[in-house]
Amino acid sequence: MAKIALIGASGNVGTRLLKELSDRGHKVTAIARHPENIPALPGVTAAKGDANNAASLAGIIAGHDAVISATRFVGTDFAALVDALRQAAVRRWLVVGGAASLEVAPGKRLLDQPEFPEAYKEEATSGAAALDLLRGINDLEWTFLSPSAMFVPGERTGTFRLGKDTLLTTAEGSSISYEDYAIALVDELEGPKHIRQRFTVGY
Repeated sequence: MAKIALIGASGNVGTRLLKELSDRGHKVTAIARHPENIPALPGVTAAKGDANNAASLAGIIAGHDAVISATRFVGTDFAALVDALRQAAVRRWLVVGGAASLEVAPGKRLLDQPEFPEAYKEEATSGAAALDLLRGINDLEWTFLSPSAMFVPGERTGTFRLGKDTLLTTAEGSSISYEDYAIALVDELEGPKHIRQRFTVGY
């Protein structure tokens, strides 16, 4: 059992991570701008926090074994998050990443393909920039978990594949459910295998 701070706990991915952590017996401080939206689950304490306010966030996450951030990249100041972790002296940080920075061929990112949807480009570009920022950090034990291209509500099957920097695909496309993604991230939390690395999960 660990003490985990989860930033963005009321979002689509955050709520699935919260349930997975609670079901596995972890103690979770669930941080959101609107803590009233956080589900009541065993071992979960809701807290009001802003990911862009480093000093305030540091006070909330201090004393935790690890921090998980499940916020959108657009509107999130990743430099402030880094500052908060350093101030709080929390070294382990798991980041809910994006798929766009994954490669579809050697040296060719999904983000750079001509068919990449324009509507997702701002968020995707911000996610790729966050990963670049992390890759320059050596004093935190960060992990960036990229989902597959289709990242949607679904079932908790426990059956999926892991990869590194290449988009995982099948004959049906590239996808992972929020629920199975949560399993993969909490597995990494409990048994770290990708310190200061990005990896990916998909069917």
